[in-house]
Amino acid sequence: MSSLTPIDHQFDKEHIWHPYTSMTQALPAYGVVSASGCELTLEDGSKLVDGTSSWWACVHGYSHPEILEAMQKQLSTLSHVMFGGITHHSAIEVSKKLLAMTSDNLTKVFLADSGSIAVEVAMKMALQYWQGRNAPRKQGILTVKQGYHGDTFAAMSVCDPEGGMHTMFGEAVTKQLFAPAPKTPFGEALQEGDLEAMEALLETHHETTAAVIIEPIMQGAGAMHFYSADYLKGLRALCDRFKVLLILDEIATGFGRTGKLFAYQHADIQADILCLGKALTGGYISLAATLCSDEVALGISDSPSGVFMHGPTFMGNPLACAAACASLDLIAKNRWQDQVAAIQTQMKQQLSSAREIKGVKAVRCLGAVGVIEMEKSVNTGKLQQAFVERGVWVRPFSKFIYIMPPYIISENQLSRLTQAMLEVAAIAGAQTNEAADFISHG
Repeated sequence: MSSLTPIDHQFDKEHIWHPYTSMTQALPAYGVVSASGCELTLEDGSKLVDGTSSWWACVHGYSHPEILEAMQKQLSTLSHVMFGGITHHSAIEVSKKLLAMTSDNLTKVFLADSGSIAVEVAMKMALQYWQGRNAPRKQGILTVKQGYHGDTFAAMSVCDPEGGMHTMFGEAVTKQLFAPAPKTPFGEALQEGDLEAMEALLETHHETTAAVIIEPIMQGAGAMHFYSADYLKGLRALCDRFKVLLILDEIATGFGRTGKLFAYQHADIQADILCLGKALTGGYISLAATLCSDEVALGISDSPSGVFMHGPTFMGNPLACAAACASLDLIAKNRWQDQVAAIQTQMKQQLSSAREIKGVKAVRCLGAVGVIEMEKSVNTGKLQQAFVERGVWVRPFSKFIYIMPPYIISENQLSRLTQAMLEVAAIAGAQTNEAADFISHG
């Protein structure tokens, strides 16, 4: 369909679900007709600097020629084939690249089709592993509050149980164990007592706990919080002490977002099971991966079924694997290191004044992530409109006005984003009748 074809917004509003949106009070959906570099082009011809990397995935920008070429080449030969009993070059190549760039203990790759499924796979791996190690009672998962791991049912069970997005599902969601969220900020030595509750839970429940799952260094959609690498080091030691697997969810943090290739590298630890997604393909098509150690794979193979019980229809999709190979080749060139460092420096400088804005609780920057945390939840729709009027795409949620721009963003484009964040935060924080709609009352 041509980009000149008018977008049928009425049909969209009446019939198409968008993420976390009501069908009776839908948020506005802006019509995008093309994208290139760091810009989205709307149907009226206006352009928006993208501050979200399309939900943290499009790290190389849009229409990157190397990724497009790889996908077009794959599309012309083999766009999809079942992975049961069949293999292909692109799946082998992307798996080789992932094993080469992650920690040495990770030797096995399961290729799924979304981040939530990568988490589901990781949790199932942990449970099956302990069945193969004659410890079938180890079926629980332990995690921390304020986390987010996806929208499917097992993933929901380890999302924040109090203020998270999935609290309304009640008894339908498996009850897991939750320790308090890490308190020690990133860059600081571990505060006394920060791991005590986690240690106490493991002491009491290790015989029925299969794994601990956590987002390393950055809690994303649950809190936009950066915590101490020392917490991760201590958690790894506790998992070893109590014989519990450690699952690291790097779906949001992987491939350079926090300033290291993987966030766990800030703590110099290894996962037993590692979840990857989002930027894996550069944001061009959905693909995720769950990596595990030889020991985990052997335990699963020794379980009563003898095989790992999961196999999505689009597992190892050739087109997605080809895109991932091209994206990982771009990552391997290491330009992202200088790009992410420059983004962090510029954001820290330009967002620092937000601390003086009324209604702002905190300002945080790490790698290519910049966050203004408000004291109150914001009105996403109203703030979204204010950002579009300023020529940028920023998608606030809860109390957070944040950006995770593509790594290729220019200084000028990033300045437009940070300036818009300051202006909109000031509007949201103002206690006047005119600005009242910018604060969420829900």
